[in-house]
Parts: sequence; structure tokens; C-alpha cells
Amino acid sequence: MIITVKGTEVTAGVGTSNASNIGSARLVRCANSGGTARLVTLESGTSGTAIGTFTVPANGVQYVWKDAADEIFAAHADIKFASVAQN
Repeated sequence: MIITVKGTEVTAGVGTSNASNIGSARLVRCANSGGTARLVTLESGTSGTAIGTFTVPANGVQYVWKDAADEIFAAHADIKFASVAQN
């Protein structure tokens, strides 16, 4: 996949109280810099209700489409988020 970087990569907030909409990103690159698979949670930005979860494999990358207001967080700071666009 070819992407356009739209913002600076940040360390994922850990836990729902540290969730972020990643600058209102619609597409987020989720990179795991660690050697252990890590859980990521996407939640509604309006209600804080979990939409769903997925696991980023050890040293892996996943991309997630989300609404601009939706927020995302991880179970560990090994996860890094960046706002991107698909070309």
C-alpha cells in the first residue's frame, strides 16, 4: 500500500481515558514496535463505547479506517499511531 503521511507518529495512549482521534484522522497506521502482539481498541468519539478491537502482530503494521471523531487507544505503548491517506 502506498500512503501519504498526514501527521506525526505518536505513541498510543494506553486505556480509554487516553484515547485520541489522531487529529481527526480517517485512516490510521498502527505500528507495533515491540516483539509481542498488542491489542488496539477503536471507540465511538461521541459515546466512548467500544466499536471493536484488533491485534497488531509483533513488529507488525495494521491500518484502520475510522470516522473523524472516533478515538483509538492501545493496551501498550509499543503501538504507534500516524494519520495517513491511501494513494
